[in-house]
Amino acid sequence: MQQAIIVTSETKQRVAEYLEQDVHTPVSNMVDSLKLTEGEITLALPEEMIARADGALAQSILEMMPTWGKVTTIVHSGGSVFEFKAAFPKGKLAHGYYNLMGREGQLHGHLRLELVSDIVFVSKPFRGTESHYIGFFDSTGHCVFKIYLGRDKKRQLFPEQIELFNAMKQELAK
Repeated sequence: MQQAIIVTSETKQRVAEYLEQDVHTPVSNMVDSLKLTEGEITLALPEEMIARADGALAQSILEMMPTWGKVTTIVHSGGSVFEFKAAFPKGKLAHGYYNLMGREGQLHGHLRLELVSDIVFVSKPFRGTESHYIGFFDSTGHCVFKIYLGRDKKRQLFPEQIELFNAMKQELAK
């Protein structure tokens, strides 16, 4: 089990001051300005925006995701952003990884879940619209990946996913 990300009161203050100027900026865009990791910034967001869960719950959460329908999975790598808009695939443990077994057009991959120290349920406006996601972070504060709730053709969140997100957050958050 990885050590959890530590957030200081100074970090919380810096993030609060930033949000006073612009609450709609994505957390990933705040990293350069604040010279903090995405994990530190995310966990320093106001309490009404986040709920933290132990990284050991990653597999349990991922096993529930395939029933949610279309979501957007985001991976940041080397300054680039990869997005997968489809139902989250089923997975299974094998050879030290949680292996995503997506069908054609779905996400595939191999996740080292033991490196996930923190899971954060985030409800924060994204570029002016309501947004909810589950962020998976390692102990260095790096975001391994995020799962955003899906949207319909009119860019509206799926109400049933909001209910599932809130229920999971309430059940699993510390």
